[in-house]
Amino acid sequence: MVTMSLGSSFISKLFSAEKSPEGSLYDFKIKSLAGELIDFEKYRGKKLLIVNTASKCGYTYQYEDLQKLQDTYGDKVTVLGFPANNFLWQEPGSNTEIASFCQRNYGVTFQMFEKISVKGRDKHPLYKWLTAKSGESPSWNFCKYIIDKDGSVIGFFGPKVKPLDPEIIEKITP
Repeated sequence: MVTMSLGSSFISKLFSAEKSPEGSLYDFKIKSLAGELIDFEKYRGKKLLIVNTASKCGYTYQYEDLQKLQDTYGDKVTVLGFPANNFLWQEPGSNTEIASFCQRNYGVTFQMFEKISVKGRDKHPLYKWLTAKSGESPSWNFCKYIIDKDGSVIGFFGPKVKPLDPEIIEKITP
């Protein structure tokens, strides 16, 4: 009986910790594809679109629209890309290979970060935070979170919603 109680308590704490993470978005420091440590404090006061990406996915073409979004609305939103290999191994490359692919094929200039995990036991702390704050976890590549200027999650869009969709534009424009 005691073992069961301890187990239940442990499981309860494990799940509640992910549901109510401490700290803010601005506490994160994550490496870019080039290995530079990026302090999220630099994004304070800006709207963000955070997206998990993959180079060998049916939605990879969205890199083009993500770049257009950054180019067109860069004064209103900052796009942040997080390559992940969680869905059918569609991001097998190294950080260097991913950077080359994005630049060569889509002219990506928005900030791309090192490859991380967006689900499972090794889920990156940023994605634990995003999931807890939004109640949504990536179901596939190219899921999008919109963060307001105060660092709160104000929207989540699945992979079928394109970056230039009116629903996204409405959330990022005043």
